[in-house]
Amino acid sequence: MIEATSSRQHFLGVPTDAFLRDYWQRKPLLIRQAFPRIQAPLTPEDLAGIACEPGVLARLIQHDRKKDSWKVRTGPFAESLFPKLGKADWTLLVQDMDKWDGDVRALLARFDFLPRWRFDDIMVSFAAPGGSVGAHVDQYDVFLLQGQGRRRWQVDANPDAPREFRDDVELKLLREFTPTHDWVLEPGDMLYLPPGVPHHGVAEDACLTFSVGMRAPSHAEVLSAWADEMLEQLPDNLRYRDAGIAAPADPGEIDAAAAARVLAVFRENVPSSEAEAAAFFGRFITAYRNAVDIAPPPKAPTPAQVAEKLEKGALLSPHPFARWAWHRYGSRAMVHVGGESFDAPAALASRLAAATPLGVADVRLLDNAGRALLQTLVERGYLVLGPAPRKR
Repeated sequence: MIEATSSRQHFLGVPTDAFLRDYWQRKPLLIRQAFPRIQAPLTPEDLAGIACEPGVLARLIQHDRKKDSWKVRTGPFAESLFPKLGKADWTLLVQDMDKWDGDVRALLARFDFLPRWRFDDIMVSFAAPGGSVGAHVDQYDVFLLQGQGRRRWQVDANPDAPREFRDDVELKLLREFTPTHDWVLEPGDMLYLPPGVPHHGVAEDACLTFSVGMRAPSHAEVLSAWADEMLEQLPDNLRYRDAGIAAPADPGEIDAAAAARVLAVFRENVPSSEAEAAAFFGRFITAYRNAVDIAPPPKAPTPAQVAEKLEKGALLSPHPFARWAWHRYGSRAMVHVGGESFDAPAALASRLAAATPLGVADVRLLDNAGRALLQTLVERGYLVLGPAPRKR
């Protein structure tokens, strides 16, 4: 089965454990009405306005059907550009919309059946009729939620599908694409695609699509980051040593004893426990692909000022670009954010990694060490003191 219908009991159209066992990172699944009666949390005009802002990662892709040529432009864009684009065959894509828009970010609550630190971003695309980015593959898990209008998705679920790229366009488009499945998604429908599945989406009419991406680092990226940490810690005077060796039978040979000494260097500088591996990975994954480096505020509030404002109803909210995770070690825990690690009680680490605001009632439950940690996070810029959001 590759198509299901969402229900109150099963958001994914199948039980969560069945989805994780049979579909996650294995095969596609179309979920009809995963978000029934959806009201898109922003309009195409909102998206175009954000794409004009400095610091926003935005792309504009246009397709000339007669020539089968593609044009890619990167933002920020001038507002005057959009009226000139015509009524068909173009797509605007904006990354990290969950960081820029709280209503878009609220969609993530439905995906808590997956580790939150696996989440990368929500990309929002607006496509005019016929708009597309071409047939391609992604190296990450993605949930494609139709928010407005209709989009036709074609998928090649064949494990042996060709995956060679064209060399005549700047996009990584497939040279060959033969779909095994063809669907038109209505608002509220959602398509899950694991990494490496060829797919092609074309707007049937003007439409908004929300792409919830779960990007995983490559082994090379993980190992490179670990090596970088080690390079910062190892002193230069720690070198290969072979005191007490015997005269070699062949001076050009790297003998077994020399190879064993080199192997010992690797063994001595890799994580020696799950806790050590988790601590490194927490720092790595909370900094991985961060679009914005979070800076400390020019003048952080003092602990007294924080306490006073919390008593008046203010909240400590996570910086929208901060990525959080935590892990246990013994009776304690570490919370990770932005590539840094902090000791914390497990309950507080879990609460912080939930990335939801903290109010005065939450802070009153903490001991002095817990409050000191919150102050440190405020001073680093990971927590932001501000007024509670207005209720709609």
